[in-house]
Amino acid sequence: MNKFSAVSLIKKPKFLLLPGIGNAGPDHWQTHWEKSHDGFERIKQRDWEHPICSEWMATLEEAVERLGSETVLVAHSLSCLLVANWATTTRQTIRAAFLVAVPDPTGNVFPKEAAGFETVALGRFPFPSTVVVSTDDPYGSIDFAERCSRAWGSRFVNIGSAGHINSSSNLGQWPVGFSLLNASIAEC
Repeated sequence: MNKFSAVSLIKKPKFLLLPGIGNAGPDHWQTHWEKSHDGFERIKQRDWEHPICSEWMATLEEAVERLGSETVLVAHSLSCLLVANWATTTRQTIRAAFLVAVPDPTGNVFPKEAAGFETVALGRFPFPSTVVVSTDDPYGSIDFAERCSRAWGSRFVNIGSAGHINSSSNLGQWPVGFSLLNASIAEC
């Protein structure tokens, strides 16, 4: 008689941090998460100051191919638009995406240095996702983020007044965000 023990088939996720234009500085929650938690890795873009959407998409494709299907994308700002456009072209499978502070490319303060992000893909994502927004984000309105969230099939979370949910928001480790991330992947 053969005996064997049950083995958990649930794999541990790999978190790929996708900062926005300029990368995430030392006081940004993405940097804190990368330093404080195992399994977090930051994508390496060639040019953080003058992003080109097609180039960032190619880098994302390579990173997800390397990390595999348990990847959870953790995007901030411009990288939310990156994920939306990448989702329409990729053949990769990921576990989920966590999108924070979706900017509006038609807004007056959208960075002119960002090339190819003008059009936002609004197709349903082939993976679970959560969109997190603030009521006073200078780079994107609640209405725009909500329209994107509906089109992408994302869970929508409004955290109230938190600016662009970046270093200037003084969130530090942003434990509320980390809890939201964990809750969103627990459902996958």
